[in-house]
Amino acid sequence: PYYVDLNQNLFLQASLHSSDPNLVVFVDTCVASPDPTNFRTLTYELIRSGCVKDPTYSSYYSSGSHIVRFAFNAFSFLNRYPSVYLQCELVVCRYGDYSSRCYQGCVSRSKRNAGS
Repeated sequence: PYYVDLNQNLFLQASLHSSDPNLVVFVDTCVASPDPTNFRTLTYELIRSGCVKDPTYSSYYSSGSHIVRFAFNAFSFLNRYPSVYLQCELVVCRYGDYSSRCYQGCVSRSKRNAGS
């Protein structure tokens, strides 16, 4: 566990350990939950499909493509839960493959018309 105060900036870093220099890492989705086994019922989205959902979320420059860095303000779920758990999905792509998920950025799905 990592203990922080409310509204304190929480800095995270993910590293890809590979000898292949032609790989890049991309943060696709990060979701928080008060339950470490359930990231579907009571959740809070920080970033979804590359689209930032939380106004305190920010990404930071990294000198290497094998590292992603980001931060957000610590929060609680309705002041009823003592812990918040984070689950993130990262994507690994070939450097320079501009058709890959890593280079698409925010991908928002358009809503379908239910019709009659």
